[in-house]
Amino acid sequence: MVDDGGDTAGDGRQGWPSSRYRGRASDDDLAVKLQTDRIQCETGQGPCLDAVYDQRTVRLPDLTEEERWPAFTERAAELGVRSMLSFQLYVQNDNLGGLNLYSCRKNAFGDESEHVGLLFATHAEVAMSGAQQEEHLARAVAMRDLIGQAKGILMECHRITAEQAFALLVRASQQTNTKLDDIARYLVDTGELSGRRGR
Repeated sequence: MVDDGGDTAGDGRQGWPSSRYRGRASDDDLAVKLQTDRIQCETGQGPCLDAVYDQRTVRLPDLTEEERWPAFTERAAELGVRSMLSFQLYVQNDNLGGLNLYSCRKNAFGDESEHVGLLFATHAEVAMSGAQQEEHLARAVAMRDLIGQAKGILMECHRITAEQAFALLVRASQQTNTKLDDIARYLVDTGELSGRRGR
């Protein structure tokens, strides 16, 4: 949680956070953040959900006077949260993400906080998108390798071409209403083509 981030440090350098700023979250801070997020999920309301589903950014200056999310604000106030700033990170297909900033001070986040937060959220979106693409690519490569192994098994056992082996996998997938990669995995693991059992 941010206590204060705009003061001048004791050594006189401008813009350096004061001693009241904690750059790393303590275990208690992390627990409060996780509980606050959980409360939004449980109540189905809160600034993060509005940011993710309806708006790009939602600022909650004083949680104790907020009326938009009564079930959320009552429980979050008990945890010591006094203000929040929430950003939509990405909306791609059904994947939703949000970035939340919390403070135990009222009115802790102003226009500058929102501007910096939007910049950070934009960078986070790019990083998350890249990670998702990398994950999808890794899955596709793994699936291609698995299907290649399954084709190789069929080619060796039945003395058929790669195209014929792939056609057998597709047919087994269609006949059993099973994903192609599951058919291939079963064949690689057991040596049996599940769609051909009992024939």
